[in-house]
Amino acid sequence: MSDPSGSRAVLVRAADAEVLASDPASVISLLADTTDTGGALTSNRSLLRDGTAGAPPHYHAASEELFFVLGGALRMLLGEDVVTLTEGDFLLVPRGLPHAFAPAPGQDADILVVFVPGTARFDYYRLLDRVHRGEATWQDVADSQERFDNHYVASPHWPVPA
Repeated sequence: MSDPSGSRAVLVRAADAEVLASDPASVISLLADTTDTGGALTSNRSLLRDGTAGAPPHYHAASEELFFVLGGALRMLLGEDVVTLTEGDFLLVPRGLPHAFAPAPGQDADILVVFVPGTARFDYYRLLDRVHRGEATWQDVADSQERFDNHYVASPHWPVPA
């Protein structure tokens, strides 16, 4: 779909989204990557089930990360602060700010995630899916930090999963 200026709309039907579900506690639907948006953004929908560890503390050097809570509640680390987002809440995490997230205790979290500008991240999510299938290791994820602009950091303000 395009207009006379050459702009192109990006439409992803829910039934057509690639769904990564090797970890049933963290289901990721891939919506639009840089190849789809001309680099404008990257987006996914993630369903994080109660009790899942979520994403450990990290930052992005090249993009801001937007979170919109579609349902449930999401616990977020933002630098040294921990906040809880609930349905309808919006958060923009600036590049360089360490953050982490997981479902709030006793809740699932259904979230829309958008990176602006886009960074090719679908292969990062596919790598996580391969880890959960036993086809890759957490060391492979650690080794991918520069490639996927996902820089892991330690934080005394966020629990380390057991």
